[in-house]
Amino acid sequence: MGRTFLTHMGGIRIYSCANCETPLTNRAELISTRFTGATGRAFLFDKVVNIGFSEVQDRVMLTGRHMVRDVSCKNCGAKLGWIYEFANEESQRYKEGKVILERALVTESEGFEENPPPPPKPTPFPNMPQHIQ
Repeated sequence: MGRTFLTHMGGIRIYSCANCETPLTNRAELISTRFTGATGRAFLFDKVVNIGFSEVQDRVMLTGRHMVRDVSCKNCGAKLGWIYEFANEESQRYKEGKVILERALVTESEGFEENPPPPPKPTPFPNMPQHIQ
């Protein structure tokens, strides 16, 4: 088995695999929190990293028939949700290529500022001659 290379997207709020804490996405990629998965509440994201995909499956869901792939953590293999490959109904096509992560299967934590302020400039020593500073 080869090495697993993981990506970190950064961001102020990070969503990670609840099983192994591998970073998956951030708050900036969140489209909606109004979805339902097999374990309850689920979130729709535009971009998610560090995931693997199952074969395409045809599923009838609350919003109609969709072609989907289950998504799992690239690091530990835990099931996380699914990705919409194709929606039969025109009104549902906005989901195509988007990823559902089930809330019970991910954790949300603080990340870091994407554009932190520059470090303060060093203050000169008051008794040091100008030509040395």
